[in-house]
Amino acid sequence: MNYFNVALLQLLTTSAQEENMYKGLEYCKKAKQMGADIALFPEMWNNGYALTPERNVAEKAAIELDSDYIARFRELAKEQSMAIGITFLEKYDPSQRNSLAVIDRHGEIILRYAKVHTCVFDPAEAQLTAGDDFYTADLDTENGTVKIGAMICYDREFPESARILMLKGAEVILVPNACPMEINRLSQLRARAYENMVGIATVNYPHGQPDCNGHSSAFDGIAYRPEESGSRDALIIEAGEAEGIYMARFPMDELRDYRRREVHGNAYRRPEKYHALVSEEKSEPFIRGDLI
Repeated sequence: MNYFNVALLQLLTTSAQEENMYKGLEYCKKAKQMGADIALFPEMWNNGYALTPERNVAEKAAIELDSDYIARFRELAKEQSMAIGITFLEKYDPSQRNSLAVIDRHGEIILRYAKVHTCVFDPAEAQLTAGDDFYTADLDTENGTVKIGAMICYDREFPESARILMLKGAEVILVPNACPMEINRLSQLRARAYENMVGIATVNYPHGQPDCNGHSSAFDGIAYRPEESGSRDALIIEAGEAEGIYMARFPMDELRDYRRREVHGNAYRRPEKYHALVSEEKSEPFIRGDLI
C-alpha cells in the first residue's frame, strides 16, 4: 500500500456526552470525505477528559464497551467503510479505565486498550484502573493492511510503551492525548518514532479545551533516505492550535522498506543485557509516596 491516512480529529468537546457523540459522528463522516483510512479521537472523547477526584462523578460518566454510544460508531465505521479510534471513560471494576477502542471498517472492534501509565500523581486520574499490557492488531483498510498499536498520553513518556509495541510488530502507533503539547513532548514522540522505526500519530484537543493547545502531530519514523545526504525530520504534520481535521499520510511502502534495511528497532538489540529494565526496585531520587 502506498499510504495509510490517519485523520487526527483535533476537536473541542461539550459538557454533554450525547452532543460529543453526535459531533464525533459528524466529523468522522468529514474525515472519510477527506480520504481517511481511520479517524482518531483525542483522549477520553466521551466526556472531554472531564475527570474529578470524586469517584461517583466518574462512575456516572463511564460507559461500557457494548454501550449504545460505542455501537453508533461501529455502525458508522461499517457504513463509511472507515476505521474509527474512539476514546472513552470505560465502566470497569474495581474502577473506571481510560480506554481506546479501534473499530475496523467492517464495524468490528479489533483492538481494545486501557492506558497503562495512569497519572497516579493526579488526584482525578489516580482513581482509574490501569491497563495491564500493550496490544497490536492488523487493521484492514481499503488500501491494504497495517499493523497498528496504541498508547495514551502519559504512556508516551516511557520508551518502553512504544518499544513493546514495536516488538509486537506495530508499524503505526495511535496516540490519543489531552495535555499541552510543547517542544519536549513533541521531541518524545519524534524519538519514539526514530528509535523504533514506526509511525506515530498523536491527536490532542485544540486550544479552548482546558489544559490543551492542539499541536496534534505525526512522525513517519523514516530518518534516512538513500537518495538524501544526512538525516531528515520524520515529522509529516504538526497542527496549530485551532479545531479541525488534520490528515497524517504515512508512506507505508517506504516505511516497510526502511524497516527492512536500517539499524534501529529490533535489529541489533541485546535484551540479554537489559535485566535492570524489568527490575521493580526503586531508589532515591525516584521514591514517590503516591505510587499505586
